[in-house]
Amino acid sequence: MKTLILLLACLAFLTGTIAYTQPKHDHWKVPEKYEKMKNPIASDEASIKAGNVIYTTHCASCHGVRGTGDGKKAQHLSETPTDFTSAAFQKQTDGALLYKIYFGHRDMPGFKNRIPDNDDVIENSFGKVRSPGDLINYLRNFAKK
Repeated sequence: MKTLILLLACLAFLTGTIAYTQPKHDHWKVPEKYEKMKNPIASDEASIKAGNVIYTTHCASCHGVRGTGDGKKAQHLSETPTDFTSAAFQKQTDGALLYKIYFGHRDMPGFKNRIPDNDDVIENSFGKVRSPGDLINYLRNFAKK
């Protein structure tokens, strides 16, 4: 009887350990409101230049200078940062990118209140300043490289 109880306890422990350590698919769900949003900022030279400043300050340390996910901090994260040059990234809508930038997910922190002058952003919007749109225009520029 003691052997059976010990065997069941070991089995329960192993099952729990395996279930806990298995990678979990944690899909980054974007609300429909954001999926449909359009970037109000034209992707011109000035916008891309401004987006580069924001990217260099807030994103390059993890995503890398070339946007491939190989920044200096990337090796310390539990997941590889997104590769902005990939087709999978580039096919996302501007609103989906905005949501992901604003709210973050797992290793990716949310930047809604870190974007310059974006403190008073209204939910479900690009805000009153150009910065979020400039950053997304810069991220789109990685597809061209």
